[in-house]
Amino acid sequence: MLIRLTDNWCLLCFTLFLCLIKVSLAGDPFVFYDWTVSYITASPLGVRQQVLLLLLLLLILFYLFYGGQINYSCHSKRNQFSEASGHKNCRAFFILEVIGIEGQFPGPILNVTTNWNVVVNIKNNLNEPFLLTWNGIQQRKNSWQDGVSGTNCPIPPGWNWTYQFQVKDQIGSFFYFPSLGFQRASGGYGGIIVNNRDIIPVPFGMPDGDITLFISDWFTKSHKELRTVIERGISLGAPDGVLINGLGPYQYDNSLVANGIPYQIINVIPGGTYRLRVHNVGISTSLNFRIQNHNMVLIETEGSYTVQQNYSNMDIHVGQSYSFLVTMDQNASSDYYIVASPRFVNSSTLAKASGVAILHYSNSQGPASGPLPDPPNELDTSFSMNQARSIRWNVSAGAARPNPQGSFRYGEITVTDVYVILNRPVELVDGKWRTTLNGISYIAPSTPLKLAQQFKVPGVFKLDFPTRFMNRTAKVDTSVINGTFKGFMEIIFQNNDNFVQSYHLDGYAFFVVGMDYGVWTENSRSTYNKWDGVARCTTQVFPGAWTAILVSLDNAGMWNLRSQNLDSWYLGQEAYVSVVNPENDDSEVPLPPNAIYCGVLSSLQK
Repeated sequence: MLIRLTDNWCLLCFTLFLCLIKVSLAGDPFVFYDWTVSYITASPLGVRQQVLLLLLLLLILFYLFYGGQINYSCHSKRNQFSEASGHKNCRAFFILEVIGIEGQFPGPILNVTTNWNVVVNIKNNLNEPFLLTWNGIQQRKNSWQDGVSGTNCPIPPGWNWTYQFQVKDQIGSFFYFPSLGFQRASGGYGGIIVNNRDIIPVPFGMPDGDITLFISDWFTKSHKELRTVIERGISLGAPDGVLINGLGPYQYDNSLVANGIPYQIINVIPGGTYRLRVHNVGISTSLNFRIQNHNMVLIETEGSYTVQQNYSNMDIHVGQSYSFLVTMDQNASSDYYIVASPRFVNSSTLAKASGVAILHYSNSQGPASGPLPDPPNELDTSFSMNQARSIRWNVSAGAARPNPQGSFRYGEITVTDVYVILNRPVELVDGKWRTTLNGISYIAPSTPLKLAQQFKVPGVFKLDFPTRFMNRTAKVDTSVINGTFKGFMEIIFQNNDNFVQSYHLDGYAFFVVGMDYGVWTENSRSTYNKWDGVARCTTQVFPGAWTAILVSLDNAGMWNLRSQNLDSWYLGQEAYVSVVNPENDDSEVPLPPNAIYCGVLSSLQK
């Protein structure tokens, strides 16, 4: 909650607000988290000892030269002064600093049960503004808690703010991450597990363990350095490596992986069946996930139970989450590789950047050795799309889908709005390198859209996002999609870029009904899956291809539609969908009493 601890009046108001909510939701439990966000030091991809010793010597000489007048933050954490203060950043480059939560990287798992009320108090100990967003948590009628720039003022350095939301009718695997300023490139992410209530059956047996794995491309530059790079129109290029749970690769090849890099070990019992929740929390790289000699049974993706199918590997695109059941049915003659390797890159990048963890049976007879299990053939451009098409919604399961207690016959619903959203490669717009959707590069106003809507502030945004690409000069603007409350929207993403893009919609799960190469036309609807297309919140769009989704706009609020690829998102591939109930102002949760005010509403801040 945004309070200075001496401000007893604000504290009392927010406490009363929580009490009122508890009374109105007496049957739904509350769970409380108190998290501090700060920089921590780490070296996920390792350090050469010779460099470390040389830099240590230089630091000693620097200390002697300046007579001991060195701020400790120069060698222990990122410079604590703001960039505007004129102090140079004295971060030692041999120790990469990441964003930790409660001193952890990745952050703590938020483990809750469906319908619980979640209260998370965030203390921002970074030297720049911060927000967390809850990837895939639908925030029913409560976009105030979404944690993106269109709905929330940032949490200033040194301030607290408390999120409060209900994980209503959701069961599955999600994650949280920082939504501002490219910060996800430095960490700050963690898992969200929403369990079923005892009265809701699940379509598989209880696993012997539940394991969360975060896979991500990783760059040794800080998030501030990376955003400067892309602002100059320079591609990020190949990642320096791939992390698994924030750790570097196991030394499977001495010529590729340095000695002494910490790596992830997953300990298992022979014969056991484990649920693996795998999240691609990276910046811009699609990753292929596989476990040596083990089949993976797909059971859930982003809150939807899927038809259970065996996969030897799975392409997981930026921002996507999957759950697999893996049975430990091998002979344990040795440990086994767990691999996350880049997709749609050249072979040299693949070898250099693969993330490798170890699956260790309790009766293992030796370390893993030999080559990594083969990835899919990079020349087979249809493999990944055909795999994505094979993922189907389990329509007979009783939960973990948008309409959890019955069949949602989405193929029989009349579409009310159609948007064909085209993206293009980075281009110069008004003299700056930008990305666009339908020729518009989104720019975040100083006053969040939701606050401007609440207080009827004119001129902050326009409800004029075009339904099609307009053949005109690209522009920078704050253009919002005017969604029809309880309407049924069809969105077609057309990818004119050279890279796989992922798109995400906050506040909803949508049905992925079709994808193909080429240009979408009206006739493309004949190929749609109108029965068991999977419901999820993030979908991939292959280069030179399209993906179509259907979404029921039954969740009032201001909802973020964005590229999950951080470089595309940061440069403008973003929009918002405004969904307003014209008949009932009470269809949304009211403005929280601890709201932060900024922009033209700054004077309202207590």
